[in-house]
Amino acid sequence: MDLIQLAWTGLAVFGALGLVAGVALALAAVRCKVEVDPRIAEVKEALMGANCGGCSYPGCEAYAEAVVKDPNVPPDLCRPGGPSVAVAVARLTGKAMGGAEPVVAFRRCVKDEGQVARRLLYSGVSTCQAASLALGGPDACRFACIGLGDCLAACPFGAMRLESGLVRVDAELCTGCGNCVRVCPKSILELTPRNSRVQVFCSSRDKGSEVKDVCGAGCISCGMCVKKCPAQAVSLDRGRISVDHKACVAYGPSCGLACAGFCPRGILRPLGDETPTARPEPEARRRAAGTANGEQA
Repeated sequence: MDLIQLAWTGLAVFGALGLVAGVALALAAVRCKVEVDPRIAEVKEALMGANCGGCSYPGCEAYAEAVVKDPNVPPDLCRPGGPSVAVAVARLTGKAMGGAEPVVAFRRCVKDEGQVARRLLYSGVSTCQAASLALGGPDACRFACIGLGDCLAACPFGAMRLESGLVRVDAELCTGCGNCVRVCPKSILELTPRNSRVQVFCSSRDKGSEVKDVCGAGCISCGMCVKKCPAQAVSLDRGRISVDHKACVAYGPSCGLACAGFCPRGILRPLGDETPTARPEPEARRRAAGTANGEQA
């Protein structure tokens, strides 16, 4: 066999193998073809595209796929999109509107009012997460807002800002995606219903005497709010006051915000009421001042 015949034989063999392989791949592609529901792309297009995770899915595409394929996933989980996006998704998926309640991020801390002092000077990596690992953070109250802005970095809507070392939430810009809540190492940020009537502006779980020692505004767990709430919507769980907003709203305004009225520290207030009020100095600071003046500590 000369070289020309050998070349043609090789071409024929490899050509046949290629043809067989091509046919096999084509048959496999047809057999294993995955049908993509065109509604997924339509729903994704209707969403805000922020990929914020407020819907509990890792991104808009994941939520679009879930809401199309899973009959139990409601169409109104896109918090940034609000009612208009929910209506569009419901129309595209043929689902009835659910009852996702509009929420907003809320900060459970008024360390500025309470004159919480710094107990150490932190000079490490400028994040709340890193600072919290250094003996619990720089503030005398171990439950206080550290104020280094992890929540600002996590918020895709510019709804967070820092003022005097304390995070502030712009309720108009907040979509309730929950990113700030997930990154706060002190758990002082939480999502609360926009129609809530009263909030607890303190996250401490310390005993009353310990709170008084470091903060002039913190909750002392006296339980007055729990006793005075006619709706039984206020509870004290592991040293921390919580409000059942559904029960509170259902009861209505006839209670006159009794829980807030009987709170000796004034830390139960309507949502958005962050006006500083006159507070006593923390016990530790008052004792230190008395000692410096030569008084009996």
